[in-house]
Amino acid sequence: MSLKGKTVLVTGSSRGIGKAIAFAFAKAGANIVLNAATSSDELLRTQEELNALGYYSYSYLADISDYDLCKEMFQTIGNIYGGVDVLVNNAGISHMGLFTDTTPELWDKMINVNIRSVLNCTHLAVPKMVSKKEGVILNISSIWGNRGASCEALYSATKGAVNAFTKAMAKELGPSGIRVNAIAPGVIDTKMNAWLSPEEKEILTDDISLMRFGTVEEVANFAVFLAGDEASFLNGQIITLDGGMI
Repeated sequence: MSLKGKTVLVTGSSRGIGKAIAFAFAKAGANIVLNAATSSDELLRTQEELNALGYYSYSYLADISDYDLCKEMFQTIGNIYGGVDVLVNNAGISHMGLFTDTTPELWDKMINVNIRSVLNCTHLAVPKMVSKKEGVILNISSIWGNRGASCEALYSATKGAVNAFTKAMAKELGPSGIRVNAIAPGVIDTKMNAWLSPEEKEILTDDISLMRFGTVEEVANFAVFLAGDEASFLNGQIITLDGGMI
């Protein structure tokens, strides 16, 4: 599938990996729909940065863990572009701490943002893709969804669910010409890791065979590859992008 003129929705794209993915798809010639739940200033700033570079983008502020709000967003996208050709389910939050110190309220928040948003967007994107017999869904997972992480049980559980959903939907949608894959990044240099001390960063770096954190651009460029014609036979895969950490 050529990306030129295609409409790409990137959830959680006001900063970090999502923002980099949006820029990478814009450079590939796609129409970009940006989304964030609460960070309106960052979302508009990202749109302005894209527009300043000559890339057309549209921003939509909505909590996509709410199905009704998500449905309104997809209706708006449909009115403007006719539907979504590539869906990048990137929105997510993390939490570090002992599971016994977490609360049911936190469980709900993690499940809503990390899983329910993926279900909502996929449910609303698929009908148009099926009608066109073409489409790509990329889920941004994590290496912890594959192997689990101490003190990140909730995050690991939600990303494990995303991985299973990816594989199931690939089988379900493959006959309709729709590919579904997931990227499972390792340690990426984003604000999500800004709280780490220099010593903690050094310890993590020592566990990575390439001896450095990944960049958001490396994740973004890989996402564009997976959505393009060069990866047209790749489906149902959870692809680790961690510099050899695991």
